[in-house]
Amino acid sequence: MPELPEVEVVRAGLDDRITGLRIDAVDVLHPRPVRRHLAGPEDFAAQLTGQTFATPRRRGKYLWLPLDSGDAVLTHLGMSGQFRIDRSDGAAEHRHSRVRMQLSDGSLLRFVDQRMFGGLQVSSGGAELPAEIAHIALDPFDPDYDEDAVVARLRRRRTDLKRALLDQTLISGIGNIYADEALWRSRLHWSRPTDALPRPKAYEVVRAAKAVMAEALAQGGTSFDALYVNVNGESGYFGRGLDAYGREGEPCRRCGRPIRRDAFMNRSSYRCPSCQRAPRA
Repeated sequence: MPELPEVEVVRAGLDDRITGLRIDAVDVLHPRPVRRHLAGPEDFAAQLTGQTFATPRRRGKYLWLPLDSGDAVLTHLGMSGQFRIDRSDGAAEHRHSRVRMQLSDGSLLRFVDQRMFGGLQVSSGGAELPAEIAHIALDPFDPDYDEDAVVARLRRRRTDLKRALLDQTLISGIGNIYADEALWRSRLHWSRPTDALPRPKAYEVVRAAKAVMAEALAQGGTSFDALYVNVNGESGYFGRGLDAYGREGEPCRRCGRPIRRDAFMNRSSYRCPSCQRAPRA
């Protein structure tokens, strides 16, 4: 699933290409990606046609496209959702195009989604912040983000550390990849109890998450396959610099011990068994 750096790369690419452009036509090529728009595909197209895009916005892993009416297109990238922008003259249709918008400069904005877990919906009055995601916490790059408050809430939780980092109502933007990377940098095991975590270590892991996401953002995000690309179809390169995630059996870059993969919440968690020892029972 795209995490904060990947979504921000998409947001920035859309900002450069669609802000201020009018939507002249909308074609819903498959109904599933607009399933969250309960009024249906025809209403979705009708509501967008003639509207103008304002500056795309993001909170954590959530992206929305404000419109001049005060509404917004709330997007869910899911596992394979992409926005692709092409010139309309002679551009071949993408194999997995699901929604196509003709823009006033002659370009085409396509929502491409191979697995169709993502989607689009019109959020009424959602230009500033869609009501559907109002419960999502601020991310570390938001100017109103309060690190002290986040650390205090983290240490009041009675859960394990990685679950807390993945809780989008506590701190948004962190997913499985960057949680593992932050824990590796902080030398913390994913199962450390949050209510027993020393305050300095809580600050360390939260700051490590921001730092690793900033580094990933500078490299276009993390791509393992063609399911995540930017609006030009280009992959991110931070996957080459990962220290823990996906490196099972490879040597830890600090101590040389093989990275271990643990089962975690129906997925995987990667750690160094020497640098990130399990807490004592």
